Amino acid sequence: MAKMKFDGLIEAVRYTPEGRINIVRAYERRGATFSDCVILNRSSLVERLKKGQKFMTGVRTAYMGSTFKTGKYVQLNGDVINTSAGSIDKLDEVPTF
Repeated sequence: MAKMKFDGLIEAVRYTPEGRINIVRAYERRGATFSDCVILNRSSLVERLKKGQKFMTGVRTAYMGSTFKTGKYVQLNGDVINTSAGSIDKLDEVPTF
């Protein structure tokens, strides 16, 4: 089984009252390892997705460093950020904070 390649992993999300993604809590790939938790605002996340970086949803495995339980790939469809087809921002199975 091939390893999944991704540039970042989104662990939690915060939505605006209108239902759009405001900020996300994520980990970024730094070579062979990952960063500590970083906060990305919507514009920063959109910019990275437009550049072709791949983000996934998931959680970091406790006490295992750069090991993650991964979920779905995050997609940018026009101005909508989601993990499945739709016309609203929605990251399935990602908790809010």
